[in-house]
Amino acid sequence: MGLKTKGFVCGIATSVTFGLIPLFTLPLMRKGMASDSILFYRFLVASAALGLMMLAKRESFAVSRRNLPMVVLLAVFYTASSLFLLYGYEMMGAGVATTIHFTYPVFVTLIMLSVFREKTSWVTWLAVVLAIGGVARLSLQGTGLKLSAVGLVIVLLSAVGYASYIVAVNKSRVRDMHSRKLAFYVFVFTTLIFAVKNAFGDGVQPLPDAVSAVNVVLLAVAPTVISNITLLVAVRCIGGTLTSILGALEPVTAVCIGAVVFGEAFTVSEAVGIALILAAVVLVILNRGIQESMTVLLKRVRPRHS
Repeated sequence: MGLKTKGFVCGIATSVTFGLIPLFTLPLMRKGMASDSILFYRFLVASAALGLMMLAKRESFAVSRRNLPMVVLLAVFYTASSLFLLYGYEMMGAGVATTIHFTYPVFVTLIMLSVFREKTSWVTWLAVVLAIGGVARLSLQGTGLKLSAVGLVIVLLSAVGYASYIVAVNKSRVRDMHSRKLAFYVFVFTTLIFAVKNAFGDGVQPLPDAVSAVNVVLLAVAPTVISNITLLVAVRCIGGTLTSILGALEPVTAVCIGAVVFGEAFTVSEAVGIALILAAVVLVILNRGIQESMTVLLKRVRPRHS
């Protein structure tokens, strides 16, 4: 498998597994668990799972001192993204907040352009627009556009946090760390952050029952461990911009789960949204081929001067 192909496969795997979050979190929330407690358990179990995996593979836990500050910063970006998005849900509704959060490919592209002078093709920008449009169709149906100024800023901070996480993984010195080791330490520091937050709040709630414990384990493994490892691989193979656009498949997975598992209605608006997102994904995958074809076409139709 080529490097590009591996990147696209991992990027899609990241989105699909991350989109499984509602499948495991909704049953926990229905049993009265608060978001902070769910997130604490999620990253605690994810850290333990990755640690056991590294032990089984006899991988080193050693991390250089110069990489430690960046790992902590990545954990802060990741935590900030999760927390600000949850706060946004409380202030303006999940549909609007999700749409605003999924502007993060724009922030990834802008950071890469302004800080690292990485040029972006018109095909990529078109894919970004289609992806955001598709997410909006999936998220905004049946909801009023009740925007709160404070809520808007908070959710934009969530998008910037996730964009910063992707860019930092792509461009910082930790890029050379093994994906499992990097994810392990990010999860450990994220767990500590949520532990402190819970300590200053109402504390960590106990798990209601065995079924909830199973949901926590599945939440920690599929949309956390697997999705983050594949995310790190994708960013290294195809870069942060293309990986972030592929992230638009996350709400597609969530919508499909809602329809199949929770019996939610599947509407024409959702079908249009999925079509737009799939079009964006196709553009990302065929990006170079489209540019080359357009260059050849323009050369043929461009009038020749003697």
